[in-house]
Amino acid sequence: MIGDQTKFAKLNLKNGGFVTYGDDNKRKILRTGIISNESSFNIKNVLLVERLTHNLISISQLCDKGYKVVFEPCHCLIFDACDNIVLILSV
Repeated sequence: MIGDQTKFAKLNLKNGGFVTYGDDNKRKILRTGIISNESSFNIKNVLLVERLTHNLISISQLCDKGYKVVFEPCHCLIFDACDNIVLILSV
């Protein structure tokens, strides 16, 4: 889930739907899309959620797709199956 549509490479309209947070607050799903970087790395079916102030990426979904995720003190590294860094996220 992401709250900033400028992070998307492609956006599609989403008909309805809400995300419910742990405190039972709900936010509307505005769109779905793909986020990517300059290389071939992309994440499909990412939700654009209204008023979301943090970018939330599912680590288990990345691992299910064959990526390796490593957390370090100042950032998170995502590696492909050949141990190439495909994305660096600030934490």
